[in-house]
Amino acid sequence: MNDDAITRLTIEELLAAQHAGTLRATDIIAAYLTRAAAVNPRINAIVARDDAAARAAAQAADAACAAGGWLGPLHGIPLTVKDWIDVAGLPCTMGEERHRDRRPADDALAVARLRAAGAVVLGKTNVAIENALFGRTRNPHALGYSPEGSSSGEAAAIAARCSAGGLGSDSGGSIRQPAHACGIVGIKPSAGRVPLTGHAPFISALNDPRTVIGPMARTVADAARLLAVIAGADASDPSTAPVPLDDWRAQSLRGVRVAWYTHHAEADPPPPVVAACVRAADALAAAGAHVVQRLPPRIEEAWPITRDYWARPESLDAGQWLPDGPARLSSMAVERHLFVWDRFRRAMSQFMQHVDLILTPTAERPAARFGSPGGGIPYTLPYSLTGQPAVSVPAGLSDDGLPIGVQVVAARWRDDLAVAAAAVIEAAGGGWCDPPLRSA
Repeated sequence: MNDDAITRLTIEELLAAQHAGTLRATDIIAAYLTRAAAVNPRINAIVARDDAAARAAAQAADAACAAGGWLGPLHGIPLTVKDWIDVAGLPCTMGEERHRDRRPADDALAVARLRAAGAVVLGKTNVAIENALFGRTRNPHALGYSPEGSSSGEAAAIAARCSAGGLGSDSGGSIRQPAHACGIVGIKPSAGRVPLTGHAPFISALNDPRTVIGPMARTVADAARLLAVIAGADASDPSTAPVPLDDWRAQSLRGVRVAWYTHHAEADPPPPVVAACVRAADALAAAGAHVVQRLPPRIEEAWPITRDYWARPESLDAGQWLPDGPARLSSMAVERHLFVWDRFRRAMSQFMQHVDLILTPTAERPAARFGSPGGGIPYTLPYSLTGQPAVSVPAGLSDDGLPIGVQVVAARWRDDLAVAAAAVIEAAGGGWCDPPLRSA
């Protein structure tokens, strides 16, 4: 099998080929390193690599296999990691000049869990679409377009077959938005599902309860496999909870109640985005779900809540979001902010007593040209505020060939149900398609 064919295989297929003896881990890693060397200069997705360490890890995987062993559920699988998440020995810059020389001695806990499962870390991926340190990441579907969101490098690398999967992080859509723009799968787990230990030092579950680490991959099954490895409570992050992650493959959609919507006060998507959501709703209905068009309460409050959160003086690095720096809110204003946020969460919790899933577009529009406004986060932000699990899955292409994703949201801790629904949508005609790397 040639290198190009190897990089087209899913994680599940790569594992099966190694079990069958038709591929070695060293073959897989060599193919991905070759692909990254050829493609990454065009998209600028991977910003730090350690090829020697990757090859050594692959050799260790092959040696274990030759001795009759198996390293785990990610044996020999090449992955990348967003440059807000620590990887031992590689820079963790967050795209900022002041962190250029920061090299953590330890892996983030999620990265350590991937390695313990047999994964091979290829490198770190760019953040925030463009930054002063590494420059602009380009969308592999059309190089003049944005990959959207702060996990943009991760999404672009995976979509372009420079990585089989990896880790992003999400505070309001930063896994789901790039997944939508680049045509891959992104899972925002339930808040508290995956430890944040080793995430960028200015973000933790204590100063930003919206933030989660989650998996990104080209298929739902691959992303779910990564989630199963990184999930689980740990004492290093007291915000995590020991809630089991159920098997999504055992979850039927028969009788599941689905509310879907495309429009609300902050979102007016064009017909191709609406059509993708309608197709997804039809796919869920065909699988036995009870699907109704219904808007959850208070959706329009999500952005004001977040704006007020960033305005708190104790919101670390708020100055990067607010042009005048963190505002000095009065104690009464902070109390009002917390009241509104809690009211929003209670309203959504009550809504989820009557439905099992929510289906929406992931973004208002497909990826935007550089210099044009993007689709914003009117669909993704609300479910960051509530801590609910959400999956963005490809659901088609726009008329000009840009991916369109839809988002499936479940009640907190029902990550399995959201993943199962995303798999149904994927099987009905969504899913990854190889990006053309066109220059337009």
